[in-house]
Order: sequence, then structure tokens, then C-alpha cells
Amino acid sequence: MIIVLRLLSPGSGPVSRQLRHAWSCYSTTALAEPSTPSVKTAIPGPKSDALRKDLDIIQNTDLVQFFVDYDRSVGNYIVDVDGNVLLDLFTQIASIPLGYNHPRIMKALTDPANLSQFANRPALGMFPPAEFGKNLSETLLSVAPPGLNQVQTMACGACSIENALKGAFMAYRRRERGGSPPTQQEIDTCLKNTPPGCPKLSVLSFNNAFHGRTMGALALTHTKWAHKLDFPSPDWPIASFPYLKYPLEEFVEENKAEETRCLAEVEDKIASAKRSGQPVACVAVEPMQCEGGDHYASPQFFQGLQDICQKNGIAFLLDEVQTGAGATGKFWLHEHFHLRDPPNLVTFAKKMLTGGFYYTPDMRPTEGGRIFNTWIGDPSKVVLLKAVLDVIRDESLLEKTKDTGNYMLKTLMEAQSQYPNVLSRARGLGSLAAVDFPDGTSRDKMVNKLRSQGVHVGACGTSTMRLRATLTLERKHVDVFADRLHAALRDM
Repeated sequence: MIIVLRLLSPGSGPVSRQLRHAWSCYSTTALAEPSTPSVKTAIPGPKSDALRKDLDIIQNTDLVQFFVDYDRSVGNYIVDVDGNVLLDLFTQIASIPLGYNHPRIMKALTDPANLSQFANRPALGMFPPAEFGKNLSETLLSVAPPGLNQVQTMACGACSIENALKGAFMAYRRRERGGSPPTQQEIDTCLKNTPPGCPKLSVLSFNNAFHGRTMGALALTHTKWAHKLDFPSPDWPIASFPYLKYPLEEFVEENKAEETRCLAEVEDKIASAKRSGQPVACVAVEPMQCEGGDHYASPQFFQGLQDICQKNGIAFLLDEVQTGAGATGKFWLHEHFHLRDPPNLVTFAKKMLTGGFYYTPDMRPTEGGRIFNTWIGDPSKVVLLKAVLDVIRDESLLEKTKDTGNYMLKTLMEAQSQYPNVLSRARGLGSLAAVDFPDGTSRDKMVNKLRSQGVHVGACGTSTMRLRATLTLERKHVDVFADRLHAALRDM
């Protein structure tokens, strides 16, 4: 199917008449999505290998898997430089909402009315474009988590966490001061990295958590040693995240006991931190631990966690970087939890195309420059987000994601039933799905086998294979995955 995109008229704007005419004559042809994978070479192939050797001269390429021909990648299929066509169920580490080269994204990119948004990247904290507030209202605020109407853009997930933590620390100290301004001693000592200006506060995180690789976010990250080794980190409390049994409905009592244990540990860690003179100002948690192994917890666990935070005057931060933007059939995973009150902070990035965080009014800085960097986001990404949100609404993608996700989970459960010695703990919610293997070696073998058969998947935790589909994935794509999964399982 060939789609020709006709550009909207740019109207009267800063673009010259000649340039407007050139853009109005421009069109782009969107390739049809392949109907099936096609593998021609080993992956990585010879062209990928050559490109990697060239790149390795100037930077470390140990994690490079293959080089991509993004011009030829379409929809749910990614094409490498050697011409291999793969069904992509990893999607740039869960960050592609609509698939590759989606027509509505291309239209937004080539619309002359959006040209200045891409040509000029402003320092948003000082010189935002005239339409920025309106664009935020029509995009980020239109899908804000229930009860939240404050938002701050950022460039990526890690810097979203960093600055959300700053919001939590500032709010905690404002409460301690009782609304009084900082003392001169605080102002002087903060420039020397000493108390009272730099107070001894902490953030509670969970084992197997991943919140990013910058230094503050890294202090909350506890997955792989490569993320942490050689880097100084504050001695902040780490609690156990529930390790549940699946299917959840068959292990209700066991899982309830596990979550009760973990909540009691959280309370104990908070009390211990206070006694040690380093009180907890914020609890940071993923609604589902992704990088750490796709670990779930029940709504009751998160309700209890929020209760603990509120009882102790602690900010409750939900990190929705990987789980937001409709990935679970609701726009935010924590909407499944039916929390009594909104979380204090909700971070986002990946499928949202821009980083940032929502926050309650008490988390809002009271002075300019406290949450700030040169760009604090990129208005062009908000333009693209508008196109994404329009497609989500126009094509009812939340409902479709829920349906396709249930179909994917059924596929994993059937495979698990047929191969119980290989697969276990199949689980999923919308486009987020996972299954465990006996060990990391067998998991990695499966990932490689699937890739050789034209399906690109990811890994997480110690032995988990994870699937991170787009919101446009359909049942026909799941059938392609299922055929190749069973073929690989028979080989194993």
C-alpha cells in the first residue's frame, strides 16, 4: 500500500514565500509494512560488522547489536544495513510508540508550519516560543495522570528523575523551614557541599530497580554492576520489591504475604534512616520493574506504599518512563492501581518522545532556576507527541493495545504450558510482556535464535525475555512471533 502525504499549507509565518512553495510541492512516499520477516545473513551481517569496526575507532561499541537502515524500516519491522527484515518487539528499548516512519509523524516533520520548531532549539526556561504553553496544554496536560496539572519537560528519562528528586528535596526542606526563607548559613554552606545547606536527606528505592544512569538516578538503580562500578554513590536505603508468583490469580495468599513483608520492610527502612540522621524525603518506585526483570506488584502494594509515604510526609514518585504512554492499555500504568490520591511525582520519557515529570503543587519550585538547564526539553518533540496522541485517539490504540496484549499473553502462556521445563512465569500487561528461562544462558540462546528467524526481542533481569511492542502491533504480528517462538523452542 503506497501512501502519499500532501503537506498542509504553511499559512503566514516566518518561512519565505519561496521556501513555502518548495515545501508545498514536497511529498514523501511511505513504504508498505512487510508481511513477514526476511533474514538473508547472519545478524550482525558483514555490513554491520564493518560499520562497527569503523565506529569502534572513536567510541566503545560493545553493546552495538546491528546497524539499522531506518529509511527502509516501516511500522513494526526494522531493517538492518544488510537487508535483514525483523519483526521488532523491542522497539528501541520500548521507545517507539507508533512504529517506524509512521505517516502522521512524517507529516508533522515535513509540515512547513512546524519548521521553526525543528530549526531553532530554544532555552525553554528563559526564551520559550509563543505557542509553547498552548502546545503543552494540548499534549502533555491532555494526557496528564488523573489529578495532576503541573508538568515540567526534560530531555530524557534520567534527567527527569534527577530533577523530580530535586523537587522532592526542595518540598521537604520548605516544610522543615515552615515557609521561612533559607538562612544565610544554608546559602553559604550549600556552596561547599556541607550541611545545613546540603542536608543529609535520602531517597528510598528498591532492589532490581532501574531509574537511569546519571548520578542521582544511578543511586536508585540496582540492576547490573556495569551501571554502578567505580562510581561514588550515597548510602541511601534499599527495600525489597515483591517477587510474585504467576499466574497471580492462582497465588493470591502467597503474593499477599510477600507484599506485606515488603511494605513492612519499607516502614522499617524509613524509621532506620530517620534514626541515623538521614531521613527519607522521597520513595521512588517503578509501577513495574522493567530493566530489573519485569516484576509486577498488586494495586494493594502501591496503595500501601502511598499510605506509608503520606503518613511519614514523604514524596511518592512513580517512574513511568518505560510504562507510560499507553503501553498497558491505560495511558499510565499506575491508573490500574486506583490510588486514593495522585502521586506527588510521575516521570516520563521513551514513548512520550520527550522527557519530563508531572507533579503536585507542593512539589513546584518557588524560585526560578531551581529546576533548570539550557534546554529543559525540546519543543519539536512536543510537536511529534501531538501527532502520536492524535493517532492514539483516532485509532483507539489503548483498546487495541489491551486486546493485542491479551493475545500476546495467551501466546506466551500456551508456549509455557507446552514447554514447562524451558518457560515459566509468563506475564504481561498490554504491550509489556515477559517470560522467564531457567538461566541467562538459555534466555540469551532464545533471543539469538529468534533474531536469526527474524524476530527482535529484548532481555532483562537475570533470565527474562521481554517484549516491548509498539501501540500499533496487531494480532497478525503476534502470530508471526508465535510461529517463530515455537520453532525455536522445538530446536532447544
